[in-house]
Amino acid sequence: MGGRGGQGDGRGKWLALTAALLGWMFDGLEMGLFPLVARPAIGDLLQQTDDREVGRWFAVATAAFLVGAATGGVLFGWLGDRVGRVRAMTLSVLTYSVFSGLCAFAQSPEQISILRFVSALGMGGEWALGVALVMEIWPDSSRAFLAGLIGAAANVGYLLMGLVGAWVATNLEAIGKGLLGLGLPADWVEPLVRHSGWRLLMLLGAVPALLTFFIRLFVPESERWEQEQRRGTTSNWAARDLAGVGVGALGALALIYLWATDLSLLVQVPLSLLALAVVAVGYTYPVLRYLQRSAAAEVLQTVPAPALSAATGAVPAGEAPPSRDWTGEGAREPAGGGDAARAPELGPTLRRMFLGASLGGVALLGTWASIQWASVWADKLVGGRIPEAKADTQFWSAAGAIIGTILGALLGGWAGRRIAYTVLCVGSLASSLFFFRPWMDAEYGPLFLAGAFLAGGFTASFYGWLPLYLPELFPTRVRATGQGFSFNFGRILAAVGALQTGNLIRVLGGDDARSGGYPVACSIMSLIYLVGIAIIWLAPETRGKPLPE
Repeated sequence: MGGRGGQGDGRGKWLALTAALLGWMFDGLEMGLFPLVARPAIGDLLQQTDDREVGRWFAVATAAFLVGAATGGVLFGWLGDRVGRVRAMTLSVLTYSVFSGLCAFAQSPEQISILRFVSALGMGGEWALGVALVMEIWPDSSRAFLAGLIGAAANVGYLLMGLVGAWVATNLEAIGKGLLGLGLPADWVEPLVRHSGWRLLMLLGAVPALLTFFIRLFVPESERWEQEQRRGTTSNWAARDLAGVGVGALGALALIYLWATDLSLLVQVPLSLLALAVVAVGYTYPVLRYLQRSAAAEVLQTVPAPALSAATGAVPAGEAPPSRDWTGEGAREPAGGGDAARAPELGPTLRRMFLGASLGGVALLGTWASIQWASVWADKLVGGRIPEAKADTQFWSAAGAIIGTILGALLGGWAGRRIAYTVLCVGSLASSLFFFRPWMDAEYGPLFLAGAFLAGGFTASFYGWLPLYLPELFPTRVRATGQGFSFNFGRILAAVGALQTGNLIRVLGGDDARSGGYPVACSIMSLIYLVGIAIIWLAPETRGKPLPE
């Protein structure tokens, strides 16, 4: 047993689970925050209320958030595989807390989009690290239940933000008087409470920073990761390989630009394919280099020292190996052209990364390009006459999601991963079409909220299934990076989808909320679940198997 706890330490298991659940809850709170404040925030920053311009910037900020989360999943996943789950998770929570809180001081839509991008780096990383830590510390028999808790915790945060948003919306005047009563200057209080109090709500995004102290003081490291560290495999990660992640992020941002501007499809489509290729290569580059170095290191351990020294420059027996710092800069490069350099694990690992990314992409695209617009749509339907409409819609959607994530994970444990995913796709498509009902005029009311509950439950159920399945695809040495890529690469696809939803809304009649752009556009985007039904049968069935070592 290593560190401050381990797999056999009951107290350590519960501390790790508590920290991870709190992290995921705050993730959900952050994700639920922007849909609530988007329209008043962007309208305030633009100093106009043109729905088309507000909608365009909402889509851009959403896309920037998704790209940041995708990049962070790889970046912090790499860090978790290199320096440990706990240290990396501490940094990820601190990143998304601080930069989310800084959004309260944004002076333009561009600034808020950039800050959302940086805060999302930490959010994407926290998901991958928390899942890896909990699944590695707890026994295999608990995986389905734990996966359900993971998804439910995020949606508890989403629901809490709905409650907080509703309370703030109806008590802004009293909040302003209370702040003045505390002695705050009037020129500080006035910006906090105007335009639905969006700056005040953004400040709440800094609260999770307090969680970092708990994580560092009490949460044990994964014993499985510590075993990899003792074997020396963690030193094969090199910081210089992160240049590939930077290139991939630039490709993703270029993809956003292509679909956020009015370019011809003849230009957008080929350049988008090129950008996706850049993203895929850049994000997987650290794993490729790691596996090549690992294969070369195995050769160093098996080939006689004199022959190896002559061929590769290896250190002769009896001499000390070069020291390696946390950056991995001391990692040995693979010998050029040999079988070791080709790394037999490389092909299967990359295939599983892209397969996981496709499965996660379907779920994320369905969420961000469809049901995530529910709160904005509700606000548009009531024309601002019911201030709590957005928060109530978010509340019922999140309530359904809490139930859906637990049931989705349990279904995966009982029926098998592939059958469960298929059922979730069918249910998500049917419930989305019922909620949006593009064939009839929409009205905000009890039926609307019931539809949000049902669609929220089905579409979020994937976030209980994914933390169950993705850790089962990768060995410990690449688990955080592999599942971080798999879950978060789908956010790139979701970013493009979110932009297309905004474009479709404008094309189909964005000013007509009852029968125009919102219900038709979101219904079209929900058809992505048909793709998921086909992809899942290409994936391996892992029910009843232990986590790969």
